[in-house]
Amino acid sequence: MKRSFDLLFGVLVALVLSFPLLLLTLAVRFTSRGPVLYWSDRVGQNNRIFKMPKFRTMRVDTPVVATHLLDNPQAWLTPVGGILRKSSLDELPQIWSILKGDMSFVGPRPALFNQDDLIALRTQAGVHILLPGLTGWAQVNGRDELPIPRKVRLDAEYLHRQSLSFDFYILWLTVVKVLRRDGVAH
Repeated sequence: MKRSFDLLFGVLVALVLSFPLLLLTLAVRFTSRGPVLYWSDRVGQNNRIFKMPKFRTMRVDTPVVATHLLDNPQAWLTPVGGILRKSSLDELPQIWSILKGDMSFVGPRPALFNQDDLIALRTQAGVHILLPGLTGWAQVNGRDELPIPRKVRLDAEYLHRQSLSFDFYILWLTVVKVLRRDGVAH
């Protein structure tokens, strides 16, 4: 049921957002050098590595670490990067990962390949069996502001509570949080 929802909703979202996606592509392309999309190695279901696309918001010479580990994250942003991040528009290319089956609309956010502490705690909690999501229970309960152990507890809570109705609730909260720009640190 969840995969069917992801496919149907993913196709609908891709169609509805095709023109805005084109505009965002042009904005990234003409405001900084380098590719439009940034493909990062992420940890997916059962700790399998997959390539996840995002609109590129950082300069091409940015170190490959979680943003919060950079000394001055703002210094690495492209001219449109801050806007894309604060509005979460940089996440829209992940619809491709949802359609491909590497992600779902709702699940734990996919860890970077080098976030060993997060990966280990998720595996210990059994969360690694879930498809990662565009949004998730931890996202709507703090996003970038959450310490890793709290994030994993929320991911584990989602594992035990997951249902289509809970997913719809999380999607609704996501829309509200994005519009309010709650929990965005960078």
